[in-house]
Amino acid sequence: MNETQIIQKIEGLGPWFQNLDLCGVRTAPEHFLGDYPADKFSRFSHLVPEDLTGKTVLDIGCNAGFYSFEMRRRGAARVLGIDTDARYLAQARFAAEVLDMDGVEFRQMGVYDVAALGERFDLVVFMGVLYHLRHPLLALDLIREHVAGDLMLFQTLTRGPDTVAVPAEDYDFSEDAHFQQPDWPRMAFIERQWANDWTNWWVPNRAGVEAMLRASGFAVEAGPADEVYLCRTSPVPFANYGPHVVYPARPEEPAR
Repeated sequence: MNETQIIQKIEGLGPWFQNLDLCGVRTAPEHFLGDYPADKFSRFSHLVPEDLTGKTVLDIGCNAGFYSFEMRRRGAARVLGIDTDARYLAQARFAAEVLDMDGVEFRQMGVYDVAALGERFDLVVFMGVLYHLRHPLLALDLIREHVAGDLMLFQTLTRGPDTVAVPAEDYDFSEDAHFQQPDWPRMAFIERQWANDWTNWWVPNRAGVEAMLRASGFAVEAGPADEVYLCRTSPVPFANYGPHVVYPARPEEPAR
């Protein structure tokens, strides 16, 4: 495929949110964040194991495939990228074709349906998705319950103090002071829009992010670096009291 054909295809599949380099042709040269997400990745790439030889990777909310391709370049034997947006998946498949990226597959699927994969992955990439979800804790629970085999690379937008409150094991019912602390774990709910985007539902602080990870059975191994954490699966708190994942039954549908 020559440069003219690549340019025409990029334009036909646009607009692009990820500014990929497809054999010297940029998919979003006027991106408001510049060379995104390559510049962002450079600030936390050290969190990801350099050698993923033989590993399997699940990229949730893969968009045009940037992180899927990066994990494949680090030697992952198999990478599966999933997204609910068919246009992003078309972009990702085209990029994989141009980059001659074998070993990378893309499917239309959302995070709430990961149980249908019936498979655990050595590394789950779950970045830039949590704040777009109406049910963020459920998403983390489902990932831990069904697809996370070992590591998770996680990122979410955060606002608020960088300090993290150390919670006690329990609190008296009448006590209120801890809820007033700015570094108490919290999630700001966005009822209408935030940054002109109606899909932004939640903006947590750092304490809230780390508390949610722990509550879902993920221990922070490294980070945060530019809002990114490398986590490892750990015991799910209170699992001895019963299942921690609750989700209504849905008719089985084949993954697209």
